[in-house]
Amino acid sequence: MPSSPDLRIITKAARLYYEERLTQTEIAGKLGISQVAVSRLLKRAEEYGIVRTTVISPPGAFAELEGLLEQRFGLSQMVIAEAARDTEEAVLSAIGSAAAQLVESTIKSGEVIGISSWSASLLSMVDQMHPVRKIQKCTVVQLLGGIGNPSAEKHANHLASRLARLVNGDARFLPAPGIVGSAGAARILSQDPYVRETLELFDQITLALVGIGSLEPSALVASSGNSFSSEELAIVRKNGVVGDICLRFYDANGREVKEPFGNRVIGIDLERLSRIRTTIGIAGGKRKFAAIVAGLRGKWINTLVTDQYTADRLAKHSAKEQRFASSSKVA
Repeated sequence: MPSSPDLRIITKAARLYYEERLTQTEIAGKLGISQVAVSRLLKRAEEYGIVRTTVISPPGAFAELEGLLEQRFGLSQMVIAEAARDTEEAVLSAIGSAAAQLVESTIKSGEVIGISSWSASLLSMVDQMHPVRKIQKCTVVQLLGGIGNPSAEKHANHLASRLARLVNGDARFLPAPGIVGSAGAARILSQDPYVRETLELFDQITLALVGIGSLEPSALVASSGNSFSSEELAIVRKNGVVGDICLRFYDANGREVKEPFGNRVIGIDLERLSRIRTTIGIAGGKRKFAAIVAGLRGKWINTLVTDQYTADRLAKHSAKEQRFASSSKVA
């Protein structure tokens, strides 16, 4: 039998074809793969006994829960990884592996891939990816500045460089800090020829890979030189901030909060990010739950890779909100 990530995508394709009655062409578009690949997945589903009179989900796959959350949050795709425990370390390993398999199986030649920096989830993903041999002419674009602090620059360069090697592509770096001291400084740096050259690639991105941050920073973010002062954190909390994507902050309803950092960030903005064909958010765990829920509400991503514990919390949270909305209408 193949590994759990392979079983997951085989089961997904089978469910879409046999239960939701999608054509192979429609499935190919939904999963971001070729029609030939869909046909191969369906054949393997029969070989492994997944398809009989109904679709049988193998151990480690969460196809039914994935479909439920896709519907409730309007996602193009939901990928649930099986974590050994509900701990940050176990979750990071699981979602990194699942995200690696997702990217390996869906990426195409000529893809322009945007990747954020300072993300433990993304580091876990690239460290678990295998080289994708059959594609070429890909470009990997750094979505957020990462220079200044040596540790931050090391992580940012590692993410973009390693991903580029894995997909046989070229890396385009954003040679600027992720956040600067003033809006004026950000405008000046954005006019630098090398910075501007990378910023202009943002509109060409077809696949974005981003982490989701919470107000409680991870050990990686804390060591990157990107920690904020207590006064600044007090301001964002007062403004209702619960999370960020690429240092673009948002509140519990998913609405962007631009004060006090919005005009000081050198990187992609949320509106542009949300227009990308496939934007994959990779995040899980208790610490990030509020940020993940709000990010989904804002529709800043259209694909989520998370763990089964977080997925279960999302399902329960969504059901609770639906019950509350129904009772409010009756009242």
